Amino acid sequence: MSAANLTAKYRPKIFAEVAGQDAVKAILSRAAETGRVAPAYLFSGTRGVGKTTIARIFAKALNCETAPTAEPCNQCQHCRQITAGVAPDVIEIDGASNRGIDDARRLKEDIGYAPIECRYKVFIIDEAHMLTREAFNALLKTLEEPPARVTFILATTEAHKFPATILSRCQHYAFKMLPQPAIAAHLEKILGLEAVDFEPGAVQLIARRASGSVRDGMSLLGQALAFGEARLVEADVRGFLGLAGQDVFFALMEVLHSRDLPGVVRLLRQVLDQGLDLGFFLRELAGCWRNMFLLRQAGEAALPALELSAEEARAWMDWAGRFEPAYIHACWQMTLEGQRRV
Repeated sequence: MSAANLTAKYRPKIFAEVAGQDAVKAILSRAAETGRVAPAYLFSGTRGVGKTTIARIFAKALNCETAPTAEPCNQCQHCRQITAGVAPDVIEIDGASNRGIDDARRLKEDIGYAPIECRYKVFIIDEAHMLTREAFNALLKTLEEPPARVTFILATTEAHKFPATILSRCQHYAFKMLPQPAIAAHLEKILGLEAVDFEPGAVQLIARRASGSVRDGMSLLGQALAFGEARLVEADVRGFLGLAGQDVFFALMEVLHSRDLPGVVRLLRQVLDQGLDLGFFLRELAGCWRNMFLLRQAGEAALPALELSAEEARAWMDWAGRFEPAYIHACWQMTLEGQRRV
């Protein structure tokens, strides 16, 4: 199954299915249930954290034939139309490609019409920070005197680019990046539904590489499953992602501890020759130094916070004892600086 199909197949259809964003889900679900709908909402956050997905679910909850309701039924005609993207009263606009004066004029005209079939007319504007000044002006006039049964949902990765006059008239919800355990749990759920066996280390690696984005995690999982293997194995995941294994980091610690400068050069040359992702290599190396610093300072008391397997915990505990705390901290800071420069 392709990454795109995997993402589409398991796209959440109700608030309860969305990974993370609990506070936002609770507020919007309550608003749909009570009918206290704001004229405009601003959803901001990094890519792939559920902004557009939650916007569509909210549009379904507002227009479901069982409304007012906290969750859409996904069975009625309106819910099915919105899911399929063909509902006449739920208009999705790509702010990046609808930036002209004519687009702004058309938006202003569309706002003036009452809902045709649904209870609410919902405008979902993705990448809304890309709108032109004319489009923002048209939107501002509407928000100053909002028509009944119309609401706007503006989704953006760059909220700082919005005019203050627009921001002051929106309910702003900042979507958080998901922590690694939450993404890993979501991916394990998908693998269970797909009846695919897996190594926990493989899932953790994909979750770490996703960097807080559920969509990125789903995309990487789709790529991993495209291998067609019966089991998702950590070594295979590292291979297609171009990531270094633990053995590389242990080898690096060995040459650093023995002050073998030629050995360090040879090891880094191997990393580059293998085509490994240098940015992620530095990120993982910084994580290694962080883990060693915590283990050196707090000992076994730090283990619950590190999410390491028993074997890895013993190995890193051993290495932490071989270096002075000041040396570990200095290496950690230099690695972070290198990561910022890549």
